[in-house]
Amino acid sequence: MNHDASRSATVLVEFSMPHLRLDTYLRSHFPAVSRGTIQRLIELGHITVNQKPVKPTHHPIAGEHIEVYWPEPKPCHTQPEAIPLAILFEDADMVVVNKPAGLVVHPGAGHDEHTLVNALLHHCAGNLSGIGGVARPGIVHRLDKDTSGCLVVAKNDAAHIGLSSQFAERSLEKVYHALLCGGAVSDAGDIRAPISRHPTQRKRMAVRDQGRDALTSFRVIERFQNATLVEVQIHTGRTHQIRVHFQYVGVPLVGDSVYAKKHNQRLQELTGYQAPRQMLHASRLKFLHPILHKKMEFQAPWPQDFEEARRMLSLGAVVKGTPCGASPSWLGSGPMTQSNLAGAMCNWGGEDDEE
Repeated sequence: MNHDASRSATVLVEFSMPHLRLDTYLRSHFPAVSRGTIQRLIELGHITVNQKPVKPTHHPIAGEHIEVYWPEPKPCHTQPEAIPLAILFEDADMVVVNKPAGLVVHPGAGHDEHTLVNALLHHCAGNLSGIGGVARPGIVHRLDKDTSGCLVVAKNDAAHIGLSSQFAERSLEKVYHALLCGGAVSDAGDIRAPISRHPTQRKRMAVRDQGRDALTSFRVIERFQNATLVEVQIHTGRTHQIRVHFQYVGVPLVGDSVYAKKHNQRLQELTGYQAPRQMLHASRLKFLHPILHKKMEFQAPWPQDFEEARRMLSLGAVVKGTPCGASPSWLGSGPMTQSNLAGAMCNWGGEDDEE
């Protein structure tokens, strides 16, 4: 079958993976494409191995060439909406926005409209890459609804492939700013703990032995009596990674109603401040331009609610309490893993894991 080269991609399998399915393997190479979409492309013959049709359950073997063809996108039925956007950069290939908190990235269950995709369809007059599927044109990575900051969107398929490859290869740099409950963190450190779906609460993620490897690095920017401002870099892209990792080590995010209810109740008692959302902001994004191959770096200023949270927490306690300021024994002693974490967390606000 002859395919348009501009809509094709080839992946060389470097190592045999007898325990990994082809659809899962390709999901790691094209993170913006859902596993269901990859399965449909395989079934339709748009994904082949050594020019032969395969099943989604095929296990990649070293030396195989996986050919991927992205068919012309179906018409997008998502309606354009004139939602204001904070544009950090735009050219013919991509647009970088400073996403506000509260804005869902793409349509899904319960969010058929008023999403970033609706806004982008209006702003770009429909000129977005179709590789992500009709529900999320142009989207190569995501931010949670209540996370603000830098997000890049592809305006054509070549840019989509180029950006997705950088996300899959972890060659770009994603830096966040976060406010944490408590002060039990060293000046800098790594958190390495595998993440997978929570065993009983399917909308949550959790650190679990059978999870996928996840690595988060951080450094302290500023310390307050009952909170800490940190800069965070993620080296993997697991769902809720930053929120799960800091909850796991006992200093969850300020305002996180999913992973830190008890910690935030205690923080409110100590400071009189209640955050309107999780205080997580995608501050900086650094990558190569997918077409021009130039180094690009973008910074998104803090939104007003993040500024206000920092200001309020910097004022110190307004009622009597004992802040957790001591550093656990593992801090400063190398990457933190499950094995060296036991007994090292400061129980500042109670356990939130099973809420």
